[in-house]
Amino acid sequence: MLHLQNISLFQYRNYSQKKLVFNNRITAFCGQNGCGKTNLLEAIYYLSFAKNYFSRTEGLNVQHGVSGLRLEGGYDINNEIVTVTHIIRENNKKEFSWNDEEYKKLSDHLGKIPCVMITPDDTELLTGASEERRRFVDIILSQLNYNYLQNLIDYNKLLQQRNSLIKQSEQNGRVVVDENLLGVLDDQLSAKGDAIYNERNIFLEGFLKCVSKYYNSISGKNDDINLQYNSALHKNAMKQLLKDNRQKDFALLRTTTGIHRDDIEVLKGSSSFKLEASQGQRKTLLFAMKLAEWETLRQAKNIDPILLLDDVFEKLDENRMNHLLYTVCKENTGQVFITDTHIDRLKEHFDKLEIEVDLIEL
Repeated sequence: MLHLQNISLFQYRNYSQKKLVFNNRITAFCGQNGCGKTNLLEAIYYLSFAKNYFSRTEGLNVQHGVSGLRLEGGYDINNEIVTVTHIIRENNKKEFSWNDEEYKKLSDHLGKIPCVMITPDDTELLTGASEERRRFVDIILSQLNYNYLQNLIDYNKLLQQRNSLIKQSEQNGRVVVDENLLGVLDDQLSAKGDAIYNERNIFLEGFLKCVSKYYNSISGKNDDINLQYNSALHKNAMKQLLKDNRQKDFALLRTTTGIHRDDIEVLKGSSSFKLEASQGQRKTLLFAMKLAEWETLRQAKNIDPILLLDDVFEKLDENRMNHLLYTVCKENTGQVFITDTHIDRLKEHFDKLEIEVDLIEL
């Protein structure tokens, strides 16, 4: 069991000082735009990941006009009471601790409090560049496997070193590179790349099937949505790819192949999902991917992750909204936090589903 019992915010964004206690499994924050609903969800997310969900500078978390902040969450994790604390001191020193024991490496916290967040901006996961989908997969796998996280960190460092070497070796439009050094980097990069690819390939085989299952459940029908993992490593090992593409890399002054170019392709029938899907279908697929993430973490951790839903009901028809609420609040047993601007809408839907919810007006 994982339950966030309470959260305290001090000088965090629009909250000078606030403490909230959560008795029910499901909590809804209601209020007009700009009142701080999303800030509460981001605070909960931060305590799980030690970083923001949105890519804003961490210093902007501190309330305007003051110095320092403090976030603290009290959890019941399998009947063990745990306190997670995040502090930014007045000198901007950042501290993150578990039961008052400060982490030396923030990566050691990843996966201890599984959490999934869904926001309107997540549509970039479907319509944006491949980097968005790789990041999505990497966040899940990094919570499941510390070795994967370390391989990913190492790979990105080696990739940066290889790109820097190629760029610095350019002379009058030609690349005259230290072949020995490039060979060493290629060997190291290949070992990390192959390991990451193998983990992704095994993971995505089952994960993408889970996405399809949730899509059909929420939509209430089969829209012939297909997802597939695309990687150049399906055909060749990383070392061979680097060898085959070396001249291309020299021409473009960067590493043009590898697991940093992987993608998840989505098709609607035989056509691109990006081009053919309606807004409702896009939202449905987004929810399906996030709920598959939730299910994957639940099975791996043997604990229900916290689910954060930020203003996700806009542009959803009644049928899809009912299916979504039933799936996340009735079929699943984890703690759920929801934000919405329409308190009456939430009351009506939860009453229909006979679900008990704490409604907090902000």
